[in-house]
Parts: sequence; structure tokens; C-alpha cells
Amino acid sequence: MFRTLSLSASALSLLLVLGLNSGCQRVPQANSASGRGAAFWLTTTDKTSLFQNQAAQPWSDAQPTGAVIDIDEKQTFQPIDGFGYCLTGGSAELLHRMGTTERKALLQELFGTDGNHIGVSYLRLSIGASDLDAQVFSYDDLPAGQTDPQLTKFSLAPDEPHLIPVLKEILAINPKIKILGSPWSPPTWMKTNGESKGGSLKPEFYDAYARYFVKYVQGMKAKGVRIDAITVQNEPLHPGNNPSLLMLAEQQAEFVKKNLGPAFQQAKLDTKIIVYDHNCDKPEYPLTILNDPEAKKYVDGSAFHMYAGQIDALGKVHDAHPDKNVYFTEQWVGSKSKFAENLPWHVRTLIIGATRNWSRTVLEWNLAADPQQNPHTPGGCTECRGALTLDGNNVTREDAYYIIAHASKFARPGSVRIGSTLPDKLPNVAFKAPMATRCW
Repeated sequence: MFRTLSLSASALSLLLVLGLNSGCQRVPQANSASGRGAAFWLTTTDKTSLFQNQAAQPWSDAQPTGAVIDIDEKQTFQPIDGFGYCLTGGSAELLHRMGTTERKALLQELFGTDGNHIGVSYLRLSIGASDLDAQVFSYDDLPAGQTDPQLTKFSLAPDEPHLIPVLKEILAINPKIKILGSPWSPPTWMKTNGESKGGSLKPEFYDAYARYFVKYVQGMKAKGVRIDAITVQNEPLHPGNNPSLLMLAEQQAEFVKKNLGPAFQQAKLDTKIIVYDHNCDKPEYPLTILNDPEAKKYVDGSAFHMYAGQIDALGKVHDAHPDKNVYFTEQWVGSKSKFAENLPWHVRTLIIGATRNWSRTVLEWNLAADPQQNPHTPGGCTECRGALTLDGNNVTREDAYYIIAHASKFARPGSVRIGSTLPDKLPNVAFKAPMATRCW
């Protein structure tokens, strides 16, 4: 079925996410002859409107006068898993230090779906520390010179003060939220340089590291947190962060097919294995792994960031292996960048561009930071602006909050991308809501 929307490219230059949701709560029906219409939520680059619900407009039978987008509900693409953020350890710490009442209200705003709540539906966690934790840690840290190949000292204790309590509060609001785990570094005793920054995984510890992932997934499940998917390594070609690890494509393929995949299979885990998790300029990295049939059989798909390259790399990897999924898992907002530039770029390139290139997710980087962009590890990111700036109980909603809100509230998990034409200067994407949420 085709629907035609007549839009003004100049007036709606930022209203680029178009939904066919007819759900009662999300898109109010207008008083048109057919009893149906379109409403929208508007954010403008000058901040005169920040995610504000606009009055519903009835469908019109008049001849279109503006740019025309034809929407074809019968042309379907990938389902959507969700839109959200990376819940870094630092983000969790800032949230957990808020007052109970204030945190409860903020989490409801983020993860609830009614009223003005934005309905965040996907989170990414670090397995061990990311560079936006207050300090570096793994789940099996030992004094220099010691090893623990049987993982007898494995413990999720570093996540218990802040991350796990915040996750449990989030899960109480949205028990179905999907969670992705990504490691920045293995324990240092597994690495060639014995340090948190850089180095590679020693081949003799491939098996132990695979079991480290298994223990993580099982341990989080025991604490009431289901890990839907993991990536093998955050930014495997960027060993200059703290923590970090260099893992070449051939090494990742070897680890997946001989260690990680069999370990998950033996433990009967249904957690997905996702490869790459780095920039769009190296699609040959995930293709190297997916072209290896012994590795591919364990892999659900590939994950991407957008600090280099072009977003159509996702589509190229999908086209080469259409039986495997693609995900967009990270993009930062720099503390020195401008809202008027960030909003259109992120919406056009990620919310629209990534999903039009088959991505099931779009995740912005850190959910929260303080006014000085803390906490972070020594050598970690000093300019990563959170979707929220938290100064005690004071909350400032930043660029990434609004970027994600325009997708997460309307393209709910289970929505399916459908066909839509691309008029000049009017990028767009269309989703069809799950049948269970439709209201005719």
C-alpha cells in the first residue's frame, strides 16, 4: 500500500524520522474525514522547540504542493531492536549518586513510553571498564606476574556499587530492554604487553578469555540482567585508548571460530555474538570474519561506529552477507561541538542513514557525564558530552538526548523499516509499528 506525504523541505529540514505508527499513544488521530491524521514532535536547531508535541494535522486529499515522499508498507526491510545509549560505568555512577526521588523520575523519563517519556529501548554496557569509568578494571585483576587461566578469581564486584543497581531500576521500568556488552580490554595478564592500554590477546589465553565472556553473561543473568548480545572487542583497531586492545580481523575470526563460539555453544547461551564494533572505513574487517564459514556460523552480525568512513558501509556488509545483521553501536557528541550542527548531522547520518543501511540499532555514546565531562580513566575521553549533564540532582538534557528521543519514542522494538522515496534535500526513513501496538 502506498501513502503519499507532501512536505516542505525547508520547514521540516529536521523532521526526518517519519513513522507510520497509528498507535493511540504515540501518534494522535486528527479530526479528518477518515478519522486519521499525522502529528509530529519537533526539535529545532535554535532550541526554540525541544522535542515538543505538535498539533495533529488531518490527512488531506488536496494535490501535493511540496516535496513528496511515497511510503510503501509492502516493501519491508529489517526489524528494529532499539535506540539508546551506552550506559558507561561513569554514567551509572552519576545516576546512582542522585537522590532516590530525582533518579526515579529521570529514569522514568528516559525509559518509560507514556506521555513525554522518550522510551529508550537499547543499552550498551562495557564488559569491565570503558574509558568513561573512574578507573580501569577487569573482572579478574591480579598482581603483576600472576595468571588465572581457570578464572577462579572472576568477580562482577566492580559493577555492584553503581551499574547493577541502576540497571535493576531500569529493568523495573522496561523489563524487555535489550542490552549489549562490549569489552575494552581483557584482564592485563592475558595481554602481550601486560597493560590495560594496547597490546594483543595472547593466543595461550584465547580459551580463558572465551570462558571470561561466558562467566560474564552467566553472572549478569544471575543478577537479573540478561545480556542479549556481546561484541568481541570495542574498536579493535584503536589500541591507543585506556583501556583498549589491538585485535586484527584474522585474530578475531580465529578467536570466534575456535574459542568464543564453541564456548557459548557449550554453555548453551543464546547471547548473540557480534563482530567488529568499529568505524565504517574498514568494512573489510567484518567481511574477513564473515567470509570464513567456520567463524560465520557463530556470528549474528557486525557493529559499526562513525568516526571515519561512510554510513553506506553498513549496507555493503549487509549486501555481501544478507543473512547477517548490522548494528550501529556508538557515536559521540564532543563537548566543544554545537547543537545546531550535531542535531541535523546525527539524525541524517545515523537515525536515517544507519537504518536505511539495514541497522537494527542506533546508539549514541555516553548516557551521562558531569559538567566537566567526568568521570573518565587516565587517558580516557575528556570531551565526551553525555546525553545528560548531571550536576548532582540538576539535569541538563543535551544533544544526544533529543537525537535519540526522536527515534526511540516512535520506532519501538519490533517496528519494521518500510519503503520510502528520497526527494531531493529531504532525507527520511519510515517504520511500520508492531501490529500489537496499532490502533485503527
